[in-house]
Amino acid sequence: MTYLEILQSYNLTALQWIAISFAVFLLGLSKSGIKGIGIILIVILAFVFGEKASTGILLPMLISADILAVIYYNRHADWGIIKKLIPWMIVGVLVGVWVGNDISEYVFKKLMAVIIIVSVFIMLFLERIKSTEPPKHKLFSSSMGFLAGFTTMIGNLAGPVANIYFLTMRFPKNEFIGTAAWLFFIINIIKLPFHIFVWKTVSVDSLVLNSVLIPAVLIGFFIGVNIVKLISNVNYRRFILIVTAIGGIIMLFR
Repeated sequence: MTYLEILQSYNLTALQWIAISFAVFLLGLSKSGIKGIGIILIVILAFVFGEKASTGILLPMLISADILAVIYYNRHADWGIIKKLIPWMIVGVLVGVWVGNDISEYVFKKLMAVIIIVSVFIMLFLERIKSTEPPKHKLFSSSMGFLAGFTTMIGNLAGPVANIYFLTMRFPKNEFIGTAAWLFFIINIIKLPFHIFVWKTVSVDSLVLNSVLIPAVLIGFFIGVNIVKLISNVNYRRFILIVTAIGGIIMLFR
């Protein structure tokens, strides 16, 4: 099949093209540091392509946006945190591969919604008690790492989990973005072979579709970088909480 024939095989309407272009534009914004809106783009892509198929279509674009983020925010990464979380995230990914390979579309959809809503409630609870001392127990970091790995494999939904962890650790804005950028770049690269060879959700056809959408990711990222510069640490924290909560509600009732 030719390049054009592959794109036509998706049978996307003009409205669907606009929707997915907007979704990957939001991906660029999200990876630039405007966290929380990732849930909205996942909902859009899942609506157009289906829950499981959308994870494979999204993954290569996530990696491309991760590359931009690690280049731009590299100096702000906390490698101590990354080394602490990565082993547990890998375990979570492996469990997610096993669970997600046989799960039905219906259960997959409900599981995605529950993960987001639970994450939002935990975030709001942590804000309500106004704890200023970041948790130091190894169980906290290991459980959050595992859950982030599991949710990122099941539906690219580790954003809310990571937000909980970094908000709880009281990371300043740039350290939050830089650490998350490297963390997810590494874990998304690890996920890629499973999507290609086990789930078969990444293919030549899906990569052709990705190539058309990459410019929207780039535009979103560079616009987002300039927006993030204007947001204070306090307002940045509030923004993440509000947008993640809205995204969770959308996912639950869609």
